[in-house]
Amino acid sequence: MSVLIVIPARYASTRYPGKPLVELTGADGVARSLIRRSWEAAREVAGVDRVVIATDDARIRDHAAGFGAEVVMTSEACRNGTERCAEAQAVLGWAHDIVVNLQGDAPLTPPWFVEGLIAGLKGAPEAQVATPVLRTDGRTLSSLREDRRQGRVGGTTAVFGQGNRALYFSKEVVPYTGADYPPEAPTPVFHHVGVYAYRPEALRDYVRWPVGPLETLEGLEQLRFLEQGRPVLCVEVEARGRQFWELNNPSDVAKIEAMMAEMGMK
Repeated sequence: MSVLIVIPARYASTRYPGKPLVELTGADGVARSLIRRSWEAAREVAGVDRVVIATDDARIRDHAAGFGAEVVMTSEACRNGTERCAEAQAVLGWAHDIVVNLQGDAPLTPPWFVEGLIAGLKGAPEAQVATPVLRTDGRTLSSLREDRRQGRVGGTTAVFGQGNRALYFSKEVVPYTGADYPPEAPTPVFHHVGVYAYRPEALRDYVRWPVGPLETLEGLEQLRFLEQGRPVLCVEVEARGRQFWELNNPSDVAKIEAMMAEMGMK
């Protein structure tokens, strides 16, 4: 089965305009843009046939072309990354069996997260959409809670049931637990990793559906599948000592750079 990774990138982010071009300094002291680091992360994934950056902005296109990335220009009308992935797949002639949406704000995504996701979708022929989830430790749960206390929209959490079918995704910390956990201890809260794998028919259906109330309230594109009764498979992945965080707000730059320094990531 042929696999395409699409990295959706738009300049006009409501919360953080110009985010794809923000620079992150690695452990070696070298600064690279967020979109470049996301592209480099995608290229480390085994078993992928093609990696493209999908954007509607000439600044991102020119910057990405400068470091050698393949760019697909998409419409400004795309409302989220899933719609942009669908348009990119259409531009490329629907030529791939699995499309992976590696969102451009998660440069710390290790390759085994995506490899596990692809394997999970391949191993579940009844599933049309899959996404990774990572059990939080006490330190990550504290960060999620602190974001909410400060009124920041940070990471997303996932709740799933039998067969690892998603029940809900939220920018609140769900399920509720009032317990305190040591920094390295596992917790019952799962951090949703912002990566998706779709079969082509799921993308074709997605762009035909209206935006529902839950997607509107949470600002989470994957809720459109759940609101339409389409199951989403949650694939549990392991950190293997790797820290993970997305760049959602300007304050996340320092947090991610500190993680990169601690892990020795260039």
